[in-house]
Amino acid sequence: MPKKYSLEVTNQRGRLDKFISEQLSDLSRTRVKELVQDQNILVNEKVEKVSYKIQDGDKIEITVPAVKPLDIVAENIPLDIVYEDDDVIVVNKPQGMVVHPAPGHPDHTLVNALLYHTQDLDQSPEGFRPGIVHRIDKDTSGLLMIAKNATARESLEQQLANKTNKRIYWAIVHGNFSEEQGSIDAPIGRNPYDRKKMAVVENGKKAITHFKVLKQFKGYSLIECQLETGRTHQIRVHLDYIGHAVAGDPLYGPRKTLKGNGQFLHAKILGFKHPKTGKWLEFSVEPPKIFQNMLIQLEKSK
Repeated sequence: MPKKYSLEVTNQRGRLDKFISEQLSDLSRTRVKELVQDQNILVNEKVEKVSYKIQDGDKIEITVPAVKPLDIVAENIPLDIVYEDDDVIVVNKPQGMVVHPAPGHPDHTLVNALLYHTQDLDQSPEGFRPGIVHRIDKDTSGLLMIAKNATARESLEQQLANKTNKRIYWAIVHGNFSEEQGSIDAPIGRNPYDRKKMAVVENGKKAITHFKVLKQFKGYSLIECQLETGRTHQIRVHLDYIGHAVAGDPLYGPRKTLKGNGQFLHAKILGFKHPKTGKWLEFSVEPPKIFQNMLIQLEKSK
């Protein structure tokens, strides 16, 4: 059954989404935005934008549709939990694991494993990605933050939007660099010639990746990438764009590359403010064995 709420504005000012999320603790501003887009929030019987400035006497009607039942099966898959409390989980995702169910991947995902580990995951409106606030690709390993309640989701999503969190990756890439560091500022959108791929396109979304060269080998380099934005396949697309495709990348890299289980890309460092306490939390995990062994091989062949 859908939930219905009625609110009346008295002696208050500000944005519609902020007002509603403050009045109803169950609804984050992200969720309010989704409800507005679906015309489930009416102000004086009219649809308004989330940025609408409320006025005294405004009558707000809110309908929250019942969340679609989760058809996701909890699966006993071992997880590498780096940190957990009542609000967040930080997990080290293995290479080869899809983050959440999707067509073609109904099970054996991180979400299936998380549901076995805990029932305390914030529901997502779509019903298939509880707790998930950001993703890393199937064959990328490393750190992800998971929200256990609506407050945590709101805070973590806001930090991602405001670019105040910290996400640093290690990548083994093709070629050597003359510079020690650099930034790639190039918009990313769907590849017009191949819908499975993203590309640097003129009308794409703003995307910025900063990189630092850590080590150079014969024909390859180990670099550190810091995300300022989080577009789909951002690091892989940007590095290919500057002529340094991620080694092992089946989608964006050359055919002749390092042998592995997909791209040699690892989400090594994750930092964010705790949603409740505001304390800065920062975590770091080493790359998987296959990545570390490849670095040893490259070192030997220098």
